[in-house]
Amino acid sequence: MNFNNLLIDWYTIHKRDLPWRHTKDAYKIWLSEVMLQQTRVAQGLPYYEKFVERYPTIYDMAQADEQEILTLWQGLGYYSRARNMHAAAKTVTDDYSGVFPNNYKDILSLKGVGEYTAAAIASFAFGLPHPVVDGNVYRVISRMFAIKEPINKPLGQKAIRAAVSEIFDTKRPALFNQAIMEFGALHCTPKNPLCTSCPLQDNCLANEKGLVNTLPHKQGKTKVKSVVHSYLYFQHKENTYIEKRKSGIWQNLHQFPLTEENLTLFELIENANLLIENKVSLEIGPSFSTTHLLSHRKITAHFYTIYLDKKPIFSKSNIFEIDLGQMGAIYPTSVLTQKFLNQQKKDDK
Repeated sequence: MNFNNLLIDWYTIHKRDLPWRHTKDAYKIWLSEVMLQQTRVAQGLPYYEKFVERYPTIYDMAQADEQEILTLWQGLGYYSRARNMHAAAKTVTDDYSGVFPNNYKDILSLKGVGEYTAAAIASFAFGLPHPVVDGNVYRVISRMFAIKEPINKPLGQKAIRAAVSEIFDTKRPALFNQAIMEFGALHCTPKNPLCTSCPLQDNCLANEKGLVNTLPHKQGKTKVKSVVHSYLYFQHKENTYIEKRKSGIWQNLHQFPLTEENLTLFELIENANLLIENKVSLEIGPSFSTTHLLSHRKITAHFYTIYLDKKPIFSKSNIFEIDLGQMGAIYPTSVLTQKFLNQQKKDDK
């Protein structure tokens, strides 16, 4: 029995029952692929169901307000995905009359859609013969063919694609793509792969040569930069004050006034006074600290509660007043700020 049949037989038995596998609707397949980028299925599934319920068609998503989409997206991270998704929905509505494009080139032209996502949509929705190459496929193929070149460099990526093209099932592209990705996710895992019960064991050069635990190979590591964020959580009666972020990974999300440095008590008071133009008495309340890890950055965040005796007038025009309970509920914010808000809820009980 050849490689493809062994792989597909394994998939038929072991595949997870996921909603986007029961549809040929390109919109829903696209939605699932966007959400599962750098996200585990268990985390992404509730978001997928929530978005499909709120926006049953791509037209519904295109008509939505970006703030509403970002609020629904909260906690999923990598918010540029949500912004690009919204832009792509508008493109499909405006340029394709709300009908998702049915060829690889046009799918690839949509904002936020790369080669992997375009291949996935083209094969799953339209049965087109485009192989998908994601992290799971890189791992399976590098082990099957004992490819030692670094997969995060052009030479290794070229070798992987050449190997995939050798075994790609052009007659069953969707089934093959689903099967090899699922095999990498569930069986040929990064750590402790299930080699002893592997149906592809006889086809695996890494298993034969004792290279399973060293493949795939990556060259170098992303340097992680440590930064400090100090957030000023002003409180006056039942209100607080926030700003909309203009750039960065959290663009268009909301945050408390931010200073990107560590502050002493004196500097905290000085920063607060610089922000407020009218004469207001400040009282420093409890603080909360947490860390948040990104692929390229470690953020240590300090949230300082500052009580005000009267309504402030801010020197920055982009700072505005909201009810304490609206942050995160109506005004979308980052998972970092959400940690602080969750702690506030616990403290209020």
